[in-house]
Amino acid sequence: MNVYRKSAGTGLAVALLFGLSVVAAQAGISQDVGDGSYSLGVGLRASYNSVEDGAPSGADRSNDFNLETLRLYGSGSLNDYISFEGNVDATEDDVKLLDAVVKVKINDLFEVWGGRFLPPSDRSNLSGPYFLNAWTFPIAQKYPAIFAGRDNGVAVWGQTGGGAFKYQVGAFEGSQGVNNDEDNPLFAGRLTLNLWDPEPGYYNSSTYYGSKDVLAIGLVAMSQSDGAGDGISGGTGDFNGWNIDVLAEKNLEMGVATLEAAYYDYDSDGATGGTAEGDGFFVLASWLCPETSSIGPLEGKWQPMFRWQEFENEADTDATELWELGVNYIMDGHNSRVSLVFGEEDPAGSGDSFNSVRLGMQIQL
Repeated sequence: MNVYRKSAGTGLAVALLFGLSVVAAQAGISQDVGDGSYSLGVGLRASYNSVEDGAPSGADRSNDFNLETLRLYGSGSLNDYISFEGNVDATEDDVKLLDAVVKVKINDLFEVWGGRFLPPSDRSNLSGPYFLNAWTFPIAQKYPAIFAGRDNGVAVWGQTGGGAFKYQVGAFEGSQGVNNDEDNPLFAGRLTLNLWDPEPGYYNSSTYYGSKDVLAIGLVAMSQSDGAGDGISGGTGDFNGWNIDVLAEKNLEMGVATLEAAYYDYDSDGATGGTAEGDGFFVLASWLCPETSSIGPLEGKWQPMFRWQEFENEADTDATELWELGVNYIMDGHNSRVSLVFGEEDPAGSGDSFNSVRLGMQIQL
């Protein structure tokens, strides 16, 4: 049930964002309880989007104000070995369970997670929307998921050198239904090698805004028998996907240089019906200026950004292409930023290219 109408909800979100930005983003609530602890937090993303020929008439620019997501974070620990995480995602139209996971840690080399969470996957998915460098997910990211990249399952992972090398493997539900009547699981795995500073933990970011120097290489594979197709018009096949991603970020005296790239490949055994089959990539470059600027009471740093993306389905004769040129205003890292992005997309097939403008605002507490 919608609590607010679209326009009212978005207006409130934007006002809340800037109001909280003025007083600066702070850490969420944390409290020790016996041998354990718990913490609570919230994240909000709102945007204005204008798309060429995107109005209901089909001939005018659209003008949409969106409350993209309001996330409530909760996590805690019973002791040094058992912890948990539960997150909820609310949009203008719905409220969904995002994460619900129990974590058992034996040591740095062996930790078990069970429940709903992000499977071992590409860097963009493990960063999530709040920790990307760009505002939106890459168009070539098409791994199967229940919601927002999540799936139900269990994973084993570990790290050495405080995150210099990480392995993550797991089994998940993946595609379910008429195409998978034998209820086969989806297997997923990721290996990450950090050649400069380590990235500790299961998750990662797509930029650290100069807090560390990163040269990371990730390799991912996913596979599910009978995990492709709709089992009806498009038949059934096995799903196999893989990708490689690279992040290079260096804090220089004159600013922070970031280069990120990823290549994706999906095979659906010839089956269609909503399952990706094809390949794609993206390349991103950004530069975080060292000087602090002021927009009224809001102090931050400018970060120009450019990203080129492509994805080509096996059934298409050409690829969908998308380039984006934007600038981020970074007030408190991933906790408080504003993004302005201009892009142009050339869809596969006979569709005409179109441009778009997006103003996005994000805050986390």
